[in-house]
This record gives sequence, structure tokens and C-alpha cells, in this order.
Amino acid sequence: MAIICIEMLLHMVLLAVAVVSGTTAAGSGNKKYALSAKFIDEINSKASTWRAGRNFHPDVSLSYIRGLMGVHQDAYKFREPEFVHDLSADVDDLPENFDSREQWPNCPTIREIRDQGSCGSCWAFGAVEAMSDRVCIASGGKIHFRFSAEDLVSCCHTCGFGCNGGFPGAAWSYWVHKGLVSGGPFGSNLGCQPYAIAPCEHHVNGTRPSCEGEGGKTPKCVKKCQDSYNVPYAKDKRYGSKSYSIPRHEDQIRKEIMTNGPVEGAFTVYEDLLHYKEGVYQHVTGKMLGGHAIRILGWGVENNTKYWLIANSWNSDWGDNGFFKILRGEDHLGIESSIAAGLPKL
Repeated sequence: MAIICIEMLLHMVLLAVAVVSGTTAAGSGNKKYALSAKFIDEINSKASTWRAGRNFHPDVSLSYIRGLMGVHQDAYKFREPEFVHDLSADVDDLPENFDSREQWPNCPTIREIRDQGSCGSCWAFGAVEAMSDRVCIASGGKIHFRFSAEDLVSCCHTCGFGCNGGFPGAAWSYWVHKGLVSGGPFGSNLGCQPYAIAPCEHHVNGTRPSCEGEGGKTPKCVKKCQDSYNVPYAKDKRYGSKSYSIPRHEDQIRKEIMTNGPVEGAFTVYEDLLHYKEGVYQHVTGKMLGGHAIRILGWGVENNTKYWLIANSWNSDWGDNGFFKILRGEDHLGIESSIAAGLPKL
């Protein structure tokens, strides 16, 4: 009797191990599915306004990709007060298509695509990109100042958790109250504090080192410029004169961009966006990955579908040379609910 009981117990243990192993195998298979050719085919069978293709290498870990989604879930608590444009007189004057790159051709930062590296710093990138654009625009194309993502990610402790996510609204408030220094991309030697986190090769073919783990560590806040830069940290700082949010209203956002330049936005990313190549993105399949901040620089209509024109921060070899379009006017995935902006102090 005792032998039978031991055999039954052993059988139950082996069965449990088999179930756990099966679950693990299925789980890892499901993780790989999001970056598989089969998933890309599934997207293209369902999407009618956009086309998917391979951006990420199939061996990139989804934990790494989730780490890029750096808008913290509490970001809504840090929204700045809303600024409401008077649209009564000129709502009909808003053009059908608008592209900040064409409107302000003397402002080169508008055309730039940055790379946040293995860090959930999109909240900071969307902010410093739009701030850089706005300084140039407000100065009539005379002032070219690339705000440092490094300074914002590492030194704004009220903005959230650095590479582990942050609050776009708080970034704009920090710009007004504390200021930010200049700084170009990793390895550029441009400005006071270039970005310290190296780009990694999450794309198909390239020369950058591979992306590992769940994102980089937040750089230490150093209130000092690189040795080759001859302006002191405190003197290099530039400030915003005000920071605000824009209401969840298509025409309010359009008016803001057309008047003052690109804005920072945020939305929920699903797995299908990873494979965006062209067209107007609308979520069709895949699991949620997290909140992501970007820069919105215009709008238009493509094949009767309204879109926002957006610059991402996953390098220029992602998507359409680093840019993408997303459905406009329906607050798709919250794209119109979290618009942060501000005006520079010249």
C-alpha cells in the first residue's frame, strides 16, 4: 500500500513538472510570436490602412522592448494646466495637411530622429525634441539649441524614475523651473551633455551592439559639461517661460502645433506597432506593451484616413525612417489625451 502511494505521489510530481514545463515552453513560444514572420503576416491580413514589415530582429527580447515604453502609469497626475486656444474665428483656416518640417525648414531639429537606447526615457525624448524645435521656431530660425535628454533623464528627480519611466508633464515643468543644458546624441560630442546611453541594435541589420535585458540604468546626475565644451553647466541652461497641456480636442492640438511647433504626446503601444512600415497605423492585433511618449509634428489625410504625423525615438531605421502616422480625431489609443507643451524663454 505504501509503495502504491509513493508511486502515485511520484507520478503527480512528474505530472506537475510536465505541466510547468509545458506552460514555460508555451509562454516562451508566445513571446517569440510577437516578433515572428507569422505575426507580421497576421497584421497585414487585418490592417487596411497600413502595412507591417520587420523592424526588430526576431531574437530581441520582449522584456527589452517593454522597457522602451517609459510613460509611467501615474503620468496623468502630473499633467500641467490646460491652455485652450480660441478657435471661434479660425477653425476653418486649419489646413487639411500640415508638416512642421516644411513649415519651418530652417529648424533642422524638426527633421531629426533620436535614439533613446535601452532606456525607458521616451518621456524625456519627446519633451527635449519638441523644446529644441520650439526654441528655433520662436527665434525665427536664429537659435539652434538641442536640449539634452541626458540632463533631463538623469537630473529631474520629480519627473519619475529615469530609465524606468517618467511623467511628460513634469518634464515640461522642470524645463520652466530648473532649465536644461544642451546635448546631442550618444558619441556626438555635441553640446554640454550628450546622451550617455549607446544605441543598440534592436533592428534587423546593423553595426550597433545587441540589445539585452530590460533597459539601461539611469545615468547619474552630473551638473557639469563635458570637458571639450567651453560653457559652464549653469550658464548653458535654457528655460521655458511656461508649460501646459492641450485639451483632448483634435482642433486644439492642430492649432497648437501650427502656432508654436511640435508637441509631446503619449499613447498605449500594442505589439503590432513594433512592425509599422507605412500608412496610417491603427491597432489591429497583439497585446499591450505599455505607455510611450513621442513627438507630434503635423497631420494630414491619406486615402481618406486622417492621421497625426509622429517622430519616434527608436532610431531612423525603425518604421518610415523613424517616423509614423497614426489615426487622428478618435483619440486612438489615447493619442489625443496626453498632449504636453510649453513656450521657451528666449
